[in-house]
Amino acid sequence: MLRIRTPWLTDVVTVVTDLGGTLVSWVITAAVAVALLVRRHPREAELVVGAMLSGLLVMNGLKLLFGRERPPIPERLVDEATHSFPSGHAMMSAILVCVVGAALVRVLGPRARNPVIFGLLALWTVAVGLSRVYLGAHWLTDVLAGWVFGAVWAALWIWGVSRFGSRGRKSGESVAE
Repeated sequence: MLRIRTPWLTDVVTVVTDLGGTLVSWVITAAVAVALLVRRHPREAELVVGAMLSGLLVMNGLKLLFGRERPPIPERLVDEATHSFPSGHAMMSAILVCVVGAALVRVLGPRARNPVIFGLLALWTVAVGLSRVYLGAHWLTDVLAGWVFGAVWAALWIWGVSRFGSRGRKSGESVAE
């Protein structure tokens, strides 16, 4: 399949894919949520945790709904037992970067609009998604769909928390307060 596969590159890509896996994603989610709660931003913590928990359910439901098989075994460098479409790594990393980015903007206001921060968040989800293709765990379309589903799911949560979660905020209170 891919002629660029080398042992050292496969080791690097395996680390990247692990950084977008379930354990690391939930450690990041928990750390961000705790930091937001400590700083007294419960709505933003709800945004991050709620989007990730519900996103996990949606992602698993989509995998069952589509039931797409993974690439053939000789092409795969990782063993996976679930369906292929959409890529869970791509979808969950997209949800996480979108809601963390939104939480940063909601908490810090204009100070958070640093292109380097958002570039690094985007780079992480892109690297994670492409690692899944390199390792033969997914077809490219699985990863692209994962990013789209993840971004849409995150956008729905961001909109919902912005629309319905702001009712308790005092009139005239800024987002950064």
